[in-house]
Amino acid sequence: MHMHWARLIEILHSAEMMKELLEDPDIVNGELVVKGEKRNQGVGLIEAPRGTLFHHYEINGKDQVIMANLIVSTTNNNQPMNEAVNYIAKTYMTGQDEITEPMMNAVEVGIRAYDPCLSCATHAFGQMPLEISLFNSREQLIDHKTRF
Repeated sequence: MHMHWARLIEILHSAEMMKELLEDPDIVNGELVVKGEKRNQGVGLIEAPRGTLFHHYEINGKDQVIMANLIVSTTNNNQPMNEAVNYIAKTYMTGQDEITEPMMNAVEVGIRAYDPCLSCATHAFGQMPLEISLFNSREQLIDHKTRF
């Protein structure tokens, strides 16, 4: 959950830096567009609430995008999200034989800590869709809950 505090600190720092840069006469005066050689390929990255987003584009002679490769934040967040869900499951499911609403809520909080935009990205209506299956040590399904 400390990730939320870190994001808040980053947002505040970014706002303070934007204000400082917008007041810098060396940046806001003069020619703002730099002329240079046109390239048909570009790579970039940006930090967003969901994490780092990588872009790689290629254009043709008519400035049409002919290739786009994006590595979205959810891909980068899969490992820590899985570890968070595993930790939550071990914490909430000790000796349990059913999936409870508090356990489902805790799993959702763990996922949102790494991917706060997931519910909108999956087109949910105000709620993140969630499906949890509980297996025993013999890999037999003992409970299953779905929430949309």
